[in-house]
Amino acid sequence: MPERTIAIGDIHGYDVPLEALLARLSPTADDTVVILGDVVDRGPNTRRCIELLLQLREQCRLVFIMGNHEEMMLSAGNDPRVAESWLGFGGRDVVESYDGDLDNVPAEHWDFLRSGREHFETDSDIFVHAAVLSDLPLDQQPTDALRWMKTTGREPEHSSGKRVICGHTAQRSGIPRTWPGWVCIDTCVYCDSGRLTALDCTQNLLYQADHDGNPYGPADL
Repeated sequence: MPERTIAIGDIHGYDVPLEALLARLSPTADDTVVILGDVVDRGPNTRRCIELLLQLREQCRLVFIMGNHEEMMLSAGNDPRVAESWLGFGGRDVVESYDGDLDNVPAEHWDFLRSGREHFETDSDIFVHAAVLSDLPLDQQPTDALRWMKTTGREPEHSSGKRVICGHTAQRSGIPRTWPGWVCIDTCVYCDSGRLTALDCTQNLLYQADHDGNPYGPADL
């Protein structure tokens, strides 16, 4: 099998669909798997999601992009005032996955969260958590755009000519949103009928799994 670049959308603590997707994709040492951020918060098992990604790091090249929810969790770990507001944005689910206390988060998990990158790019694609400003090169993008800006489906193509692969803006239909130069693969895994989505960017194939780990795809993008 030729080497692949695979992007996985917002995981939000849903370990069962993540494990199902990884089993379906079977990444090898030749593959690059790009995690688009928001691994944490809202779902039932953030702890196990991070453990699965740490294991995945031993199998393939893993690129982890920091999302706004990782940013909030890291801030909460340093400032009790931030922690109080973070709990209402899904942080309470994270704490429960660590047996009710952030002090139980292993150092390796904090290190993983801190390792998150702002962006990643290949010869054909740009990977970010949220969005990019079309007229700025990647190294000049503001953090607010990369981690927090919602997309509308009307954003222009990036000046580099590369396709932007992003998450962050939840597609409650469960279907990735595509428009010229962009693909958003946050398919609202935390919704009642949500799914976790992976995109094999090399072959433009979509893979999904639901809350119970039932697989769907591959399907053409």
